[in-house]
Formats: sequence, C-alpha cells, structure tokens
Amino acid sequence: MPEEPDAERHEPVVLSVVIPMYNEEEVLPALVSRLRPVLTELGVRHEVVVVDDGSGDRTAELLAAFRLGWPELRVVGLRRNSGHQAALTAGLDRAVGAYVVSLDADLQDPPEKIPEMLELARTQGLDIVYGVRADRSSDSGFKRWSAGVYYRLMRRLAGPSVLAQAGDFRLLSRAAVDALKALPDQQRVYRLLVPWLGFPSGRVTYERAPRTAGRTKYPLGRMIRLAVDSVTGFSAAPLRIATWLGAGAFVVCLGLLVYTLTAFALGRTVPGWTSLFTGIVFIGGVQLICVGLLGEYVGRIYTAVQNRPTYFVRDDTAASVPAPAPGSAPTPAPAPAPGDGTIGAQRDESGTDARAAHLF
Repeated sequence: MPEEPDAERHEPVVLSVVIPMYNEEEVLPALVSRLRPVLTELGVRHEVVVVDDGSGDRTAELLAAFRLGWPELRVVGLRRNSGHQAALTAGLDRAVGAYVVSLDADLQDPPEKIPEMLELARTQGLDIVYGVRADRSSDSGFKRWSAGVYYRLMRRLAGPSVLAQAGDFRLLSRAAVDALKALPDQQRVYRLLVPWLGFPSGRVTYERAPRTAGRTKYPLGRMIRLAVDSVTGFSAAPLRIATWLGAGAFVVCLGLLVYTLTAFALGRTVPGWTSLFTGIVFIGGVQLICVGLLGEYVGRIYTAVQNRPTYFVRDDTAASVPAPAPGSAPTPAPAPAPGDGTIGAQRDESGTDARAAHLF
C-alpha cells in the first residue's frame, strides 16, 4: 500500500464509511467505482471500513486487490458470519472519523447522498442524519407491504422518533457513535437504537434503487428475526399481550362453565366431545403462545448473562489508527494487530476497556 505523506498521516479523519459485507463479490466492483469518486471529491480525509462478515466467496480476495490502489480502504475480517448488525457494530467500534456513515454494499442506498449528509450535519450542527427512502417502487409489493407493517408497529412500540422507511443508511457524529458503544445491548437493532438516543437529527430523501448485483442477504426468515428482535428488545408489550390472552381464555372458560352448569340444571346434558375438545385446544393454544413469548424474553436474559462477544476479528489491515485532532473527538482504542482474534472493546470515561462489543 502506498505510504501517506506525514502531513496527511497526522491529519484527523473527518469521515468514516462503514460497510458490512457478506458474499458481495458480484457487487463489489460497482460499489468501489461509485463510492471512491464521491469520497475523493469531498476533499476531506476519510477512511472506508469494510467489515468482511465471514464471506465464503471471493469478497476478501477482491478487497485485498482494491486496497493496493486505494490506501483509504481498510478491511476488518471477522472469523465467522456474525450477522449484519454485528458486522455493523464491528465497523462502528473501529471507525475513527469525526463522522461515520453506515452503508450497505448492495447500492440500493446511493453513496452519492453522503456529501449531502455531511453538509447537513456540519451546517446545522446535527449528530444524526437519516437516509429516508422516499420511493420504494423498485421493491416487490410484499417487501413494501411488510416494511410498512414493520415501521408502523415499531413507531407504535418504540415511539414516533422511529422514522418510517429509514434503514441502516445514516450518518452519525462521533458523540452519537460513542453513545451507541456505551450501551449494554447485545442483540442490537440500530434503526431503533439510534432514534432512541435523542440526538439532534435531520434527514435526506432518495429513491431506493434495485440491488445492483448478487442476492439479498435479508430473506424472509431474517426479516422475521429482525422484527422479533425489534419487538422484544424495545417493548414489553408481548408480555402484556400474553396477560390479556390469558385473561380472555379465563373469561371464555367461565362462560363455558356457566353454560355447562345451566345445561346440567335443565337436564340437557349429553355426552359430547365438541365443546370439550374446542375448550382444550383453545386453552392449550393460549398457553403455548404465552410460554413462547416468555421464552423470547428469557432467551434474551440468558444471552445477556452469558455476555459473549458478538463478533471476533480475524484481521484488520490498519497497522495504526490516527487520532482525531484535540477537541474534535475522543481518542479511539488502537486497532489490534492482524490475526489477534480480539473483539471490539468499549471505553469507559476513565479510558479503560469496559464491555465487549454488542450485536444483533
């Protein structure tokens, strides 16, 4: 990799772009060809932190080739596939810029909006700038419908601060990134965590494009898992639903009891299995739903008690991390040497290592 001049080496990094990747060899050339000119034209010192989330294709090989001519590209390789939100956490933990943009590799969110985000944050003193999808016509009808249901549900459970149609394309200030790193959540859903912080925010809108190449990494199963993590991580409403289901079942049982006693008193009792079978199935179904909801929360408690790291770093191409200028941002922890297998660590106010990085 070409050596940087001393003046540039000690200049603080203004912008970090964090890109989680998993098996993105098909879209990677297009991503580089669009992202690199945008960042070069900004005229500020920047870095691109690509987190290879245990890819099994040629993603790592292509990234190594692109690094030969792109010194701002930094590759963080994870030992195994840890999930999109975990890879995003790894990137946020290691990014050193005064501002950090998170971007998916599929180019459905346009990197050309990054200068507008940075300008908005600087001129208006914002800590968060959301990328909001004003047009999702490129998505399938089912995708648009399920996304609409998801955001309506999240706004109802987590509050109106959750922007509809705002995914993981956003800009964060150093203060916002440090606040996220200080949170103890392990199963992280950033599209809910970031609004919860309450930092001053703005938005830019764009038309969501079709995936440039490759296949989606969010099939139906992962979308359902994201929805479950979102609900159980930000609301106790499912437990209250279980309570109301139990109360409803109790009322129905009382009605059946009154009906049975009345029929017995009138001498109209006959040996019938229909009502008995229906009652047993209804009560059994309600109980299973309640046990399942309780299991989701117990599972989260179990995960929190284990306190296992959500990702392990295999290697990091950054030999050293430049510190931001005094007063612009806290000094980040130095990056570990390649192959050390460490996890991203947080810093407490005294500057000592605190809790391991967290996931979704």
